[in-house]
Amino acid sequence: MKFQRPPHTYVGHTHLLVQDLQRSLVFYQDIIGFSVLEEQTNQIALTADGQTALLTIEQPDGVTAKEPRRAGLYHFAILLPTRADLARALVHLLKSGYPLQGASDHLVSEAIYLADPDGNGIEIYRDRDDHDWQWQGDQVEMTTAPLDAEGLLTETEGAEWNGLPKGTVMGHIHLHVANLQEAQTFYCDGLGFNVVAEYGSQALFISTGGYHHHIGLNVWNGIGAPTPSQNSVGVKWFQLVFPTEEARSTALKGIEAVGGVVTVEGDTFITSDPSGTHIHLVVHH
Repeated sequence: MKFQRPPHTYVGHTHLLVQDLQRSLVFYQDIIGFSVLEEQTNQIALTADGQTALLTIEQPDGVTAKEPRRAGLYHFAILLPTRADLARALVHLLKSGYPLQGASDHLVSEAIYLADPDGNGIEIYRDRDDHDWQWQGDQVEMTTAPLDAEGLLTETEGAEWNGLPKGTVMGHIHLHVANLQEAQTFYCDGLGFNVVAEYGSQALFISTGGYHHHIGLNVWNGIGAPTPSQNSVGVKWFQLVFPTEEARSTALKGIEAVGGVVTVEGDTFITSDPSGTHIHLVVHH
């Protein structure tokens, strides 16, 4: 989990809009394994370690269903500490009968895919040791091969699933964008991320510090995919966590240099990418 802490810039707390808060709470507790950190009238902060909010679910007034072919969330990705943790999660998911959308071996990681009751995409994954990742220059080798589920299921180490382990973090976020080049300018030239994998004119994977990706960007919902309506299901905002005040200051200057706008609320700096996805820029504590 070394890529989700300083000296890297990484994805933190992610805030989702849902249509039915109680339905989502049952799903995120019973199927995914979060526990409640803080409960308010229309939103609930969820945690893996009992101290840090990783995910907030909110049912806003006038919420509408997830809109098709929009920019915004493709999936958020929950990173588990070990392969045994992923094995236990897979056993639990299979026992639960909840529909899975796929399971892949990406060389750098092993991943399970599903969606919450509103259609918000979720990846649950574990990283292979980064010493085993293959690099061609500054590009990391990734693929989408079938997951060896049978092999994985033998790795539970005899322990039962008991919710998300304490070391769970938000590993990355993958976004639909309207224009890949504009997104690259914003995230790389502006925020300081580096491209580590490219899939033609379809998708980019970007990171800091040599991770396989902190952010995925794709145009699979169509070039020019519109921004979702304000109260529709999807991501309301996600956090980018900077290692130091200096790193954030550099990013703030970078955002302005590429024509982005930053507003301030308390000690949080807020910006939006060119596709309208809101980002909270915070400093690691």
